[in-house]
Amino acid sequence: MRDRGGGGWAALRGAGLLLPLLGLLLPGGPARGQERAPRPSQRFELLYSRGVEAFSAGDFEAAVRYVEQALSSRRRLREERLRCRLECGLREPPGSARGAGPAWELRFLRALLERARCVRLCERGSEDGPEAGPGDAETAGKLSRSPADVRLDFQRRMPYSYLQQAYSQINQMEKAAEAAYTFLMANPEHMEVPSHDGNTETGGGAKLVDREAQPHLEYYREAVEYYEADDFPLAIESFERALKEYFKADRECRVLCEWSQNYGDDERLEKTEGFYEVIAGLYSQRLICEHECVRDLATWPGQLSPIENFLPLHYDYLQFSYYQVGNYVKALECARSYLLFHPDDEDVQDNVKYYESVLEDSMDPQNIKPREDATIFMKRHKLESELITSAIVNLDIPYVKENYWTNDRGRQEENQVLSEMGSSMADAPEQSVGKQPVTKLGQDVREGGPLLYSHVKFVYNSEQLNGTQRMLLDNVLSEEECRELQNMASRIMLVGSGYQGEVSPLTPNEKFEGATILRALKFGSEGRVPLHSARLFYDVSEKARRIVQSYFMLNSTLYFSFTHLVCRTPFSDQPQNRDDLSHPIHADNCFFDSKNNVCKKEFPLASRDYSAILYMNEDFEGGEFIFTGRDPETVTASIKPKCGRMVSFSSGRENLHGVKAVTKGQRCAVALWFTLDPLHRELERLKADEMISQWNHEQSINPKDEL
Repeated sequence: MRDRGGGGWAALRGAGLLLPLLGLLLPGGPARGQERAPRPSQRFELLYSRGVEAFSAGDFEAAVRYVEQALSSRRRLREERLRCRLECGLREPPGSARGAGPAWELRFLRALLERARCVRLCERGSEDGPEAGPGDAETAGKLSRSPADVRLDFQRRMPYSYLQQAYSQINQMEKAAEAAYTFLMANPEHMEVPSHDGNTETGGGAKLVDREAQPHLEYYREAVEYYEADDFPLAIESFERALKEYFKADRECRVLCEWSQNYGDDERLEKTEGFYEVIAGLYSQRLICEHECVRDLATWPGQLSPIENFLPLHYDYLQFSYYQVGNYVKALECARSYLLFHPDDEDVQDNVKYYESVLEDSMDPQNIKPREDATIFMKRHKLESELITSAIVNLDIPYVKENYWTNDRGRQEENQVLSEMGSSMADAPEQSVGKQPVTKLGQDVREGGPLLYSHVKFVYNSEQLNGTQRMLLDNVLSEEECRELQNMASRIMLVGSGYQGEVSPLTPNEKFEGATILRALKFGSEGRVPLHSARLFYDVSEKARRIVQSYFMLNSTLYFSFTHLVCRTPFSDQPQNRDDLSHPIHADNCFFDSKNNVCKKEFPLASRDYSAILYMNEDFEGGEFIFTGRDPETVTASIKPKCGRMVSFSSGRENLHGVKAVTKGQRCAVALWFTLDPLHRELERLKADEMISQWNHEQSINPKDEL
């Protein structure tokens, strides 16, 4: 305990001063002399709860009305908070308090207090306006679900699932289709959405709109499509828009960050002493939130992991696009901007030399600097990293820093620039991370390559399975390995897709459970399952990848797109003579519209090139895997799962497939999707690779039984 003037956490808590003090220092805190009363639930939470209740009661018109109002109310709440914090941030910024003399701390505190007062008054005015309804505080206590659960539903876009069904019930099919499309964009594994199945056009031919689309991601996707179609002028236009929207979204993300409530728990209170430690700890938590915007803005809805190297890729695509249209100044700017993120990238360094060599004689290459937006961003990002590192070391802040701009294995050898410079087109730089030379179906489709493992038994090829790019193998797993994986599965699986949470995402008659590769390895590292079992999951999925790449004789590396352990179990009260499917007929890389018999390639499915299912058991009834023809009603092949059996196929429209109803027991398998495009590889897999590499290194230093 410090002497007078110190006091630490304990003294502040004992005097009852800590929370009021923090309220003064943080945006939205109470004024002096006021106690901070618990805020009632926001109106969007109340409206949504009423909508769900109306839906359950069969009042679909009321359900639509309440859920739509909830979506609108939540949107207004965010806009008002954003407006308040942006406007208040323009008034006397804390940085203006810098200077010499003993009063600088008081000037800094005054600036903080003024901003807190401004934000609080502004946000209170907003809450008293459109968000706070009469009787809300009373109703809040009667909510059937907690406000936290409601907010989680909004993050998962569950309101659109209710809207899709409610609009269908009141025969507003175009709105139902749009709601279904919006839901599917963040939940692509929910292929059960009836009637529409992701069709991007309404009955009238109008293109469906993702109502929660993020502009910077949409422009980026559009830009990549133009780029891959060699339409470089339009690619440039869209990439520039994507960058503009990215930095706008980044600012909003940072402004809306909140400090972590977890930092003020009792355990930390006992460990931390002093006023400055308290304030520094709280600010560090907010800084971490702002730093994490890099991850948030690079993550597609419904995905666990961000696009690796996302922001630098904009400049990489642009440098090559500007080169293609002959704008070497812009190409050089963008190449140098990319080097701010990856200064040791030899390919782009060579590109810079080439661009410098083709500039007009009147231009000095040294006057062409990296773009201002990238320069400002990187200066702030580096300073944030330094401050967060200091907080981790000196304040024991619980945070693991990650680098989302890694450049390992991100380029192909054929994308390096030529070593000799010249004026001819042959000396031009190749794209460094742009279009990847990948095998395309219909161009060089082959099969029949070696299976790599002597114990693996070939069963059927494409012709025998009445299709194209299909194969069936046995003995990929042994009986012992199947049992070990099943035992592990029962201890790590989550209800839903493994990271969502809906009990029955594919049919109301079965429970669906799953787990990702990273979850398995983390459980293994924590001792919650045998480490050997978690590594077995990793090893058998890698084994399957190697077999698929070899058998289909692919010219390019096959990367993991998603690794998933899944089990399906029928409910005891399922109806007799079920005519539903455990998994409806679909293709893995497009949204299949069974009504119009078309398959629309949309993100995030479109990046998948090959699929494989590795079965773990056979002690269940039903659950046959089926291929169909272009007519989804016509079954062309049926496969009965059993331990060690693996079916693999190309992921497109040519291989529509589904799973028959599981009527008894539990059906478990390892589901794998692969991509030929390294841009869309599974980031969780890269993290899993790092964990395995670290464990192997530790074992080589001090070998021991991991079990």
